[in-house]
Amino acid sequence: MSQPPRPDPWHGLRQLTAARIGLGRAGDSLPTQALLDFGLAHAAARDAVHVPLDVPALMAALAARGLATIEVGSQARDRSEYLRRPDLGRQLDEASREQLAARPERAGDCVLVLADGLSARAVAEHGPALLETLLPRLAGWSLPPVVIARQARVALGDDIAEALGARQVVMLIGERPGLSSPDSLGAYLTQAPRRGCTDAERNCLSNIRPAGLPPVEAARRLAHLMGAARALGASGVQLKDDSGPARIA
Repeated sequence: MSQPPRPDPWHGLRQLTAARIGLGRAGDSLPTQALLDFGLAHAAARDAVHVPLDVPALMAALAARGLATIEVGSQARDRSEYLRRPDLGRQLDEASREQLAARPERAGDCVLVLADGLSARAVAEHGPALLETLLPRLAGWSLPPVVIARQARVALGDDIAEALGARQVVMLIGERPGLSSPDSLGAYLTQAPRRGCTDAERNCLSNIRPAGLPPVEAARRLAHLMGAARALGASGVQLKDDSGPARIA
């Protein structure tokens, strides 16, 4: 008499995490479905790194929300050079520096930057929604147009803020994709930004995406940190996040 199939003890746990647990075996290898899923996730992560940012589409998404924009680029001339030379992604190219220095908007409270980083997909999918929720919380702040940065590393925000004379910068940038998170956005806040700032002078909110830290909750925490940094006159290790527990529905 045949025995009924045993229930899979891993099934319930797999519903609670994106981690690849309890995949099973097919002989000495993975089951076909698990192998195909891994290949798809790996391809999505590679695409996140290599697919360029669609700047016109991002500008249109921001314009639909009533936001003016400025486009700048780093000294990395293309994606290949950007990946091989992180140092070039931290510096504005000369044309962008001159463009920002010539603008009439000076000494703003904060400049908001949307940057491709290592996942243009993250910026395109979550950046506009985050700004739409964040900006109503910044009533009374002096903000120049949103800057869209190509081939950018986090420190490029310091260069942008210094060129515009902004007292604070928030860099919304695509994070290095994982095999379950090709669309993760990071927010880096720096008070008194200048070229040569270190990571110890920044605050970071990471994994901003619907399956991680939702953009609405990220906007709440970021607005709190921005106000606290302005009051303290400092960010990074001197600024603690006391915004309270996450309000995730």
